[in-house]
Amino acid sequence: MQRLVGYTLMRNDDPRGQYYNWRTRRARCVNIDTAEDRELAPELIDRDGASTQFAGFTADGQSAVLHQAWESEANYQWESAHRTFRMTEGWRVDCVVFDLATRSASNLTAVERVSDYNTGLFEWPGDAQRYGFQALIDGVSHPYAMDRDGRNKRDLTDGPAAFTYGFTASPDGKRIAYHKNYQVHIANADGSDARHVDTGSAFQFCPAWSPDGRWLMFLDGEHYDCHPTLVAADGRGARRLASRAGHTGVIEMLETPDFHSASSDVPVWSADSRWVYYTALHDGAIELMRVSIDGEGQWLTHSPPGTRNHHPAASPDSRSVLFTSNTTGANQLHIVPAEGGDSLPITRMPAGHMTAHGHWRP
Repeated sequence: MQRLVGYTLMRNDDPRGQYYNWRTRRARCVNIDTAEDRELAPELIDRDGASTQFAGFTADGQSAVLHQAWESEANYQWESAHRTFRMTEGWRVDCVVFDLATRSASNLTAVERVSDYNTGLFEWPGDAQRYGFQALIDGVSHPYAMDRDGRNKRDLTDGPAAFTYGFTASPDGKRIAYHKNYQVHIANADGSDARHVDTGSAFQFCPAWSPDGRWLMFLDGEHYDCHPTLVAADGRGARRLASRAGHTGVIEMLETPDFHSASSDVPVWSADSRWVYYTALHDGAIELMRVSIDGEGQWLTHSPPGTRNHHPAASPDSRSVLFTSNTTGANQLHIVPAEGGDSLPITRMPAGHMTAHGHWRP
C-alpha cells in the first residue's frame, strides 16, 4: 500500500478576509516516497464559494473522509460586520467518503439530512455498520450516529441541548466522549449515562481516547491557557501531563487575521498509546513536544524565534510525527522522527499558501 498523507491546502494571503482564503481550500494527498501530490474529488467544487477539506482516512486506508463546504458571500459579509459566525443560514457542510481507487464520492450526511452543517465523520470502533459525526441544528452541535449508508441517523445528546464538540468513540466502541459547553463528558455508546469529568477547571477541550482504550486525554485549564490532561477511561484520576508554557493553543491561519481565522492546535496520541504529542512555547518559538503517560517530557524540535510548529499527527507505526511548520517560509508539512531530530518537508507550496491538518494513511 502506498504511503500517503492527506492534508488541506489553501491560500492565506488574500487581505480581503477569511472567506476569500477559505474558499480556496482543497483536499489533497501526497505520496511520501514519490512526492506525487494531487487534489482529491475536484468535482465537489460545484459552485462559487465551495471548498473541500481533508478530514481523515477510513481504517482500511482505502478511502478518504472529506468535508465538502460552501458559504455564501452574503453570509460572510454579515459575519464580518458582526464579528461572529452565523451558521444557521448561508452554509452547507457535508461529510463525504471518497474511494481512492475508484475516485467515487459518497455524501453520507446528505442522506436523510438532519443538518446543513455536518463535520467530524468517523467509523465506529467495533461496529462495521456504523459511523459517528456532528450535526449543527438550530445553532447547537449534536453528536450523531448513523448507518454506513447514511440512513437511520440518531441523536446521542443526553439532557438539555448544549453545544457539543470533540465527539469521539472509545476503541471498543462502548463509550463516547465529547465536550459540552467546554466541559468533557463520558457516556455510553447510545448517549445514556453521561457523566461530567470534573477537574474544577472552567475550560476543557477536545477529548481523545488512547488507542489502547485505557485513557482519555484532553486540554484543561482556562481558555487560551489549557494543557494536556489525562484521566482513566472511567473519567477518574485527572492529572496534568505537561504545560504548553504560554502557547495559547491557537494558530493564526491567515497573513491578515480575520475575526475568527485561527485554528485550534490540539495534542494527539501515538499509535502505541505511550506518548502524547503537543506543542509549547519556548524562547519565542512554538515547538513540537512529547510527553509519556508517566509525565516524562521531550523536545522534538529546536527552532529559532518566530517559528510555528503545529498540528502534530503521529504515524501508524509510532516512528514519525507529521506536523506543519513555517521554517521554510510558507507553511509546509514536515516529518520528524518520533524521538526528535531533523525534520523533512514533504510539501513544497509557494508563498501565500498554507498546508494544514495532515493525516497519515493507516
